[in-house]
Amino acid sequence: MSWLASNPPSTVALFVAPIVLALVGAVVGLIYVGIDRVLVARMQARIGPPLVQPFRDVGKLMIKESIIPAGALRWLFQFCPIMCVMGSAALLLYIPVFGQPALFEGSGDAMLIVYLLTVPSLALVAGGFASSSPYATVGAQREMVVMIGYEFPLSVTIVAIAWRILQVTDANAFALGTMAQYPIWDLVGPLGFAGTLLLLVSLIAVTPGELGRIPFDLAEAETELAGGLLVEYSGRNLALFYIGNAIRGFAVLSLVVALFFPYGIGAAAGLTSVAAIAIADGAFFLFKVFLVMFVSVAVVRSAMARFKVNQASVFYLMIMTIVSLVGLLLIWADMAL
Repeated sequence: MSWLASNPPSTVALFVAPIVLALVGAVVGLIYVGIDRVLVARMQARIGPPLVQPFRDVGKLMIKESIIPAGALRWLFQFCPIMCVMGSAALLLYIPVFGQPALFEGSGDAMLIVYLLTVPSLALVAGGFASSSPYATVGAQREMVVMIGYEFPLSVTIVAIAWRILQVTDANAFALGTMAQYPIWDLVGPLGFAGTLLLLVSLIAVTPGELGRIPFDLAEAETELAGGLLVEYSGRNLALFYIGNAIRGFAVLSLVVALFFPYGIGAAAGLTSVAAIAIADGAFFLFKVFLVMFVSVAVVRSAMARFKVNQASVFYLMIMTIVSLVGLLLIWADMAL
């Protein structure tokens, strides 16, 4: 039994909890950004920035003036950073974090999360177009191309897992709570295990595209577009985008954990106290998120260079789509046999 299940929140807590969760997500997301930068620097034989550098960057931006370009669509230019933070924070309401059920569990499922994942990207795109900068416009176009590319393999992965779970339960197979009760690894044989591995590879490949990290940092491309989407942003507006991207990073990594590794460690370790189990599961969750970040973001970022736009599009629309579809077919064949 989870801590939230044994301690249902009050009405007041339901209003306060999303704000607290967003703040916690921002702090944890910035910590993981710092860890990623330190790890990549070490793998590339550099000293790199300190772990707290993301917090220093946000603090410095918060005290600086937000400059609005003369030709910008003023209201949209200023609203997009807020939209990015709100969309990223909304993700955390529907994804299980820290070993606990999602705060709004039962109010949304994995397909809703797929739609919510587009909100921060759309905020970046709209902000780029609203700035009236040619660099930001090109960056916005690139972001749209990449976003269209990774949506299909992401959707196929979620549908494949939900379809397999649907064969063993009448519960909502798309709910992340149901996926935690019926881990995909426990439902498949050898053939399905291979298919699940392909789905995991597909989702791992989608992660850096979702987060705009190398080799899919086409929208920023500092050496080409001088910052791309965010070239005209500064001060508090840029800080909000920075925070929103950190929250989204934590949410996407948490989604990978929820889909493929929804296991706890507290009960397995023989703990009996609800609080002790919650603490153990929370620590184990952060460790799993770290492993996913290391494999899907840090290692890839340190070993690869930026893709071209056509390369990124072909990679997602063809290669990763085929990989995810083959994974789905293997899971189907495993069940049929």
